[in-house]
Amino acid sequence: MIIFGVSVTVAVVLLVGIVVARKIDGDSQNYLVAGRRLGLPLVFVSLIGAAVDSNATVGNTDLTSDFGFWAGASLALGLALCLFLSGLFFAKPLNRMRLFTLADFFRMRYGRTSEVTASFIMIFAFTILLAGNLVACGYLMDRFANIPYAAGVIISVLLVVAYTIAGGLYSDAYTSMIQVVITVAATISLVWWVASTYGIVIPEGMGPFDFEQLTTTEGGAPINWATLISLGIGDLVAIDFMQRIFGAKSPEVARRACFSAAALTASIGTCFALVALTTSSVLGLSPENGPVLFQLLDDYAPPMIALLVLSGIIAASFSTASGAILATSAIAVRNIFGVRRVPGPREVVGADPLLRWTRLAMVPVVVCGSFLAIQVHQTGILLTLAFDIMLACLAAPFIFGVYWRRPGPSAYIAAAGVGLVVRLTFLALTPTLYGVDNNIFYIPNSIVGTGFDGWATLVAAVIAFSTFVIVGLLKPRNGSHHDEERTERQRLDLEDSSYSEDEAPAPA
Repeated sequence: MIIFGVSVTVAVVLLVGIVVARKIDGDSQNYLVAGRRLGLPLVFVSLIGAAVDSNATVGNTDLTSDFGFWAGASLALGLALCLFLSGLFFAKPLNRMRLFTLADFFRMRYGRTSEVTASFIMIFAFTILLAGNLVACGYLMDRFANIPYAAGVIISVLLVVAYTIAGGLYSDAYTSMIQVVITVAATISLVWWVASTYGIVIPEGMGPFDFEQLTTTEGGAPINWATLISLGIGDLVAIDFMQRIFGAKSPEVARRACFSAAALTASIGTCFALVALTTSSVLGLSPENGPVLFQLLDDYAPPMIALLVLSGIIAASFSTASGAILATSAIAVRNIFGVRRVPGPREVVGADPLLRWTRLAMVPVVVCGSFLAIQVHQTGILLTLAFDIMLACLAAPFIFGVYWRRPGPSAYIAAAGVGLVVRLTFLALTPTLYGVDNNIFYIPNSIVGTGFDGWATLVAAVIAFSTFVIVGLLKPRNGSHHDEERTERQRLDLEDSSYSEDEAPAPA
């Protein structure tokens, strides 16, 4: 029954994603930013679809069971903080810029070299994010459908690619509506069942009001703060979040959607963390035997609740994976290889090269993401690492760059370069990563111990932000960079424009 129900959910998501593909009409503006026509409900659900993924549910429950509320819930709370800050400071100005990808901002603000380097960093980070969501899908199919883990990862990514290639951001937004409805119903049902069956049980020292988890090293404070900050600040440079903000039909819609999504993301994450605390205490569930949430649903939960929750997880993973694939492919094609949209009626100007090559670029993106998911069987850890890297490299140039005009390309290059080197060095030297063994990139050594876990994130971020500010003050951008930014704004305006049939340029 469970497998049949989940299969129906997958089929519906796939069908909706393909049906709405007709809205693309051969135009990459429709494909990448939904023609900048998304209203509040669609922007809201698409942001939720990106935030409440398998990392914020499956990864959340695993970390909460092992280390306490703030270790797991910080995944969802960090994402909620990011959405709140986006709505407060960034949604309106970025929507007004009418960008196609977030890397366009770095080109307009810091120049072509910065655009390319930022693009590589974003692609690297979001391949990790994609892998984290595929991990949950692989585990789910392994446990509930007896499909080997690696095969489950591959099947999942093929299904996601099918509707993403067809409909782009439109498909992602409309399928997110299904995900949010299922996820809210699943969260309410799960919490109600756990509370009525076992009560809400909080083990001593592990609850939301046990602030030792945020104030003492023994309680995991460095790791928990690193999670909150890397997701709350580093995720501001999330290419999938920003793609949805660019697609909003007005700056006000983008801002309001961020605030609404932040509230729901925090609520859902808190609920799953409380469920994990209760079941680990009462039932003794542990991640050693596989994802805690899957153990609970497979061995204890009523079939209907298991069906709802698993359908929500698979739909959420598909939505986030879809956004990551779309945004990563677009950045590779547009911002690294320089392929541009040709505005105007398709019957006049011909096929849109940006649309065609973005679809083709999805192939290597999913191959890399699938390979990483098969090699590293972690969920929440991969999510946090992705934005840990963004925090160290790109957060400072982005956050300051929106409002502070003085720093130029030198400040960007210095901050991104220093941040990347420092963070990767710490990653190689620290034996654990957010409380679990570092099996991603660790060089055995006697220099750094497990006590530096968490501090590696915070120290790298402080160094990167300080570097940007110091270089920005010492070496401001010159007048030519102001002229380049104005030129880039004009190019984006031209590329984003719509021509009537009489105004359309003649085909080459």
